[in-house]
Amino acid sequence: MDAKGHWEGGAETTLRDGRGHSITVDLPKDEGGRDAGTSGLELAALSLAGCITTIFALVARRRRLSFESMDVDLRADRPRGAKTISRVEGTLRVRSRATLEEVSTALAVTLRTCPVGVLFAQAGIPVEVRAIVESPETPSGPSAEATP
Repeated sequence: MDAKGHWEGGAETTLRDGRGHSITVDLPKDEGGRDAGTSGLELAALSLAGCITTIFALVARRRRLSFESMDVDLRADRPRGAKTISRVEGTLRVRSRATLEEVSTALAVTLRTCPVGVLFAQAGIPVEVRAIVESPETPSGPSAEATP
């Protein structure tokens, strides 16, 4: 895996992977940046969100758990004055005919195996994500929610 950064000035950097993709990271204006992109720390939280959806899709396929849509909503807490994220919590909302238990089990496997989540765990940063299952029958169909 390649990760390259080119400083653009100020706090802005263009990041490139070894597969031809790039992203800009910067700080918000109130922190001295130009707000030309997400911050590196925000990118860490975004990476976790992307890892959760990717790994959940793979786990669901192996378990023959079908779903129509999936959204993850995370909140990474960084207390004022703290150097980094102290905890992450959120929800995984899945539109499926599967039961809440089936989705929650797949989510538990996901959280144990998501490589970015493993990094958070090794850093001692708790990640708590609860499952919400919405029925596909209606646009705002009934939902079931797991409580942590």
